[in-house]
Amino acid sequence: MLNPAPEGANSRTTSHYIAFEHVFKTFDYPVLVDVSFHVNAGETLAVIGRSGVGKSVSLGHIMGFLKPDQGRVWVAYTDITELPEPELRRIRKKVTMVFQNGALFDSLTVGENILFSLELRDDYNEKNKEDVVNGLLQMVDLLEYRDVYPTELSTGYKRAVAIARALAAQPECILYDEPTTMVDPIMSDHVGNLMLRLKRQLGLTSVVVTHDLDLMRKVADKVVMLYEGKAIFFGTVAEMDRFDHPHIREFLAMDRVEIE
Repeated sequence: MLNPAPEGANSRTTSHYIAFEHVFKTFDYPVLVDVSFHVNAGETLAVIGRSGVGKSVSLGHIMGFLKPDQGRVWVAYTDITELPEPELRRIRKKVTMVFQNGALFDSLTVGENILFSLELRDDYNEKNKEDVVNGLLQMVDLLEYRDVYPTELSTGYKRAVAIARALAAQPECILYDEPTTMVDPIMSDHVGNLMLRLKRQLGLTSVVVTHDLDLMRKVADKVVMLYEGKAIFFGTVAEMDRFDHPHIREFLAMDRVEIE
C-alpha cells in the first residue's frame, strides 16, 4: 500500500533526498494526481507503469523543467517548487539526467563528448581532464571506444557513454529515462550491472524510469507504480510482489515469460 506522505511538507527541511508531496500536474488531462513518494540518499527508486502515466513527467519535475500545479517537490533536500531558474541551475549541478536517446553529439568522438562536459568546469587542468575522461570510460568499460563516433556504437553503448558523460559533472544523483529500451538482453544486463556498480562505488542516489521489470528487480530499493496518474504503490520490490492489487498483478505478469 502507499506509504504516508514524506515529512517536511510546508517546512524548510526534509530527511529525504527527493520527495514528491501530493503533486498534481495537468496538461490536456490529469497526468499526476496526488502523487507522493520519496528517495533517500544512496537509494535507487524505480518508477514503473504503462506509457503515458506520468513517469517522464515526474523526471521533468525533479529536474525543475516542470512545476506542479499543486503540491511540493523536494530535490537535494531543497524545496524546488518555486525556485527561480538560477537556483535550479545550482540544484542541477547535483542532479543530472541520462536521456533515453543519449543526447550525444554525433560530430564528436566518445571521448570528446565527455570532454565537452568537463569544459564547463574550471576545477580541472588539461591533463586532469584527459585523465578524467579515461577514468570515466574505464568505469563504464568503454575505454577502447574513446576515439569512436556515436553513430558507430550500438544503442546500449551510447547509453553507457551518456552515463559516463553524466558522471563527469560529479553528481550526487542520476536520473535514468528508460535506460534499457531498445537494448538487447546482454547489453541490458550490462547497463543494470553498471548502475549497481555506480551506486555502490560512488554512493549515488538514482531514479530510474523503466518498463524493464528485470532491471527494476536488479537495481531498485524502492518502487513507485503510477496508474492513471496516481501512485497506486510505493514500497520495496518484495512488498510489491505481495501486494494484491489487480493493476499491479497484471503489470507484473505482463513482462514475465516462463522458460521451461
